[in-house]
Amino acid sequence: MDQVSVGIDVSKDRLDVHIRPSGEAFAVARDGEGLAALIARLVPLSPRLIAVEATGGFEIIVAAAIGGAGLPLAVVNPAQVRHYAQALGKRAKTDPVDAEVIARFVEATRPEPRALPDEATRMLADLVARRRQIIVMMTAERQRATRLPKRLMRSCERVIRVLEKELATLDEDIDTTVRGTPAWRAKEDLLVSVPGIGAITARSLIAELPELGNLDRRKIASLVGLAPFTRQSGQWRGKAFIGGGRRTVRAALFVATMAAVRYNPTIRIFRERLLAAGKPKMVAMIACMRKLLTILNAIAREQKPWQNA
Repeated sequence: MDQVSVGIDVSKDRLDVHIRPSGEAFAVARDGEGLAALIARLVPLSPRLIAVEATGGFEIIVAAAIGGAGLPLAVVNPAQVRHYAQALGKRAKTDPVDAEVIARFVEATRPEPRALPDEATRMLADLVARRRQIIVMMTAERQRATRLPKRLMRSCERVIRVLEKELATLDEDIDTTVRGTPAWRAKEDLLVSVPGIGAITARSLIAELPELGNLDRRKIASLVGLAPFTRQSGQWRGKAFIGGGRRTVRAALFVATMAAVRYNPTIRIFRERLLAAGKPKMVAMIACMRKLLTILNAIAREQKPWQNA
C-alpha cells in the first residue's frame, strides 16, 4: 500500500492541503474550525508524514494542532522546497501549487518527523533571541559613538545605558526560566560541566537546540550545519564546506570553542594535532566545534557530567 504524504501551504487566513499519492487537494481556514476539519480528514489516512513550511510563525498553530493529534510532523525549510520546485520545473507559484510541491518534496526526500518544541521552550528561545538582538544593538551604538561628534556621542551613551538595563532584565528572566525548570536546570548543570561552556552558551543550546542528546552525532552535526559536504567531480577534488543548519547555534558554539581551545584539554589537544597535520586554522576551528558539539550531545544523552580523560 502506498504511504501517504501530506503537504500544507500556510498563509495568514487559510491552509492549502495536498495529499500524495492520491492527488487529493483541499483548503480550510486557518482558525479553530478549519484546524479541526483538517485533523478530521487527515487522521483516517494514517499519513507517513505531514509537512508544513517554516513561515515566520504562521505555521506554529498548525504544527501544534497536528502534533497534538498524534500525527507525524515535519517543519521543512522553505529554501529546500523552492529548489525542489525549480528542479521539477514548477514556475507557477500559487498556494495550491506550493502545497503540492511540499507533498512531493516530502514523498521524495522522506525527512524524519520531529516534534515541535513546546510552548515553554519557544518562550525561552524568544528570550534568548531577544537577548541577542539587544547585544547587536549595543554593538551598533558603540560603533556609531566612535564616529560621531562629542555632542552626539552622549546620545549613543544614553541609548547604551538603556540597552544595558534591558539586557540585565532579560538575563534575570532567562535565569529564572531555566533555573526554575528542574529538567532545564539539570541539563544546564551537565552542559556547563564541560570546560569552555558557560551559562549563556548552555541556555542558548537548551532554547535553540532542544534535540541535543536525542540524535546521534552525525544527525546533530547536520542539524546545526557543522557536517562538511564534499565537492568532487571525476579527478577534481574541491574543498569541503559547511552550511545551512542553525546559524545562531553555530555562532554560540564558535564563541564557546574559542574558550575550549584554551581551557578544555581534549579540545586543545585535538586542535594542536590538526594544526600539526597542516590543517588551516579555520578548518581546525570548525572541526573543534563539531567535536565539542559531539561531546555535549553525548553528555546530554548519557546524563553524565564532563570527566577529563
